[in-house]
Amino acid sequence: MSAEQTTKSPRRARPVVRFTLHFLEMVVAMVVGMVTLGPIWSFAWPGLSGNMTAQVLVMATNMSLAMALWMKIRHHGWASIAEMSVAMYLPFLVLLPFHWTGVLPGMALMAAGHVLMLPAMLAAMLRRRHEYGC
Repeated sequence: MSAEQTTKSPRRARPVVRFTLHFLEMVVAMVVGMVTLGPIWSFAWPGLSGNMTAQVLVMATNMSLAMALWMKIRHHGWASIAEMSVAMYLPFLVLLPFHWTGVLPGMALMAAGHVLMLPAMLAAMLRRRHEYGC
């Protein structure tokens, strides 16, 4: 490897590392939102655990609020925050009709929604990769 290739390689990797770290920060913010806001909702809405539709939408809200706060701290614009919030709700909105018709049990809805959030977040981040990688 030439000296020129050696110096350029770490520079090219930096945006990828920053992008990846930011993605992980967002996941941590989501978990913090679920853990901290979940008990408040349980107290304010005692029957929440019996309503899977409300439960997944409240959970998406908790994750969105924490993630939006973190994104604002990191100086992201409102458009990016809105897109990332949509990424929290979209998987559940797509899967809820399957739950309502009895095809998808509640726990499967919860698991699939959380798994599908990750590629939805990735898509939102790739759409504005300059913002997340710099």
